[in-house]
Amino acid sequence: MDLNVVHLVGRVGIDPDVKYFESGAVKCRLTLAVDRRTRRTDQPDWFNLELWGKTAEIAANYVRKGKQIGVTGSLKIDQWQDRMTQAERSSPVIRVDRLDLLGSKRDEEAAGMPSEF
Repeated sequence: MDLNVVHLVGRVGIDPDVKYFESGAVKCRLTLAVDRRTRRTDQPDWFNLELWGKTAEIAANYVRKGKQIGVTGSLKIDQWQDRMTQAERSSPVIRVDRLDLLGSKRDEEAAGMPSEF
């Protein structure tokens, strides 16, 4: 049995980048900082997130830079050829299936976000 499941909780690094397609599909890209605790400091690991459909719309409407979220999804590797150097490139991306909006109402009010959805 194969398994490809990723669970992450962290803070959003950028406001959502949302694209609407003529087909009606919606795609949203975010970055997520997840602290990796070490003996000396907490250093963030950065993850690229990709959300589609209703999940992408929720992120577009309610997620902003600094918001704490939890995600569940799967790891995929995007591959492409660099236009300038023709070199093969790749980047890991988390394809999000579930999005949980976390944080307190105080966090949302400080960020200027609505307290109720």
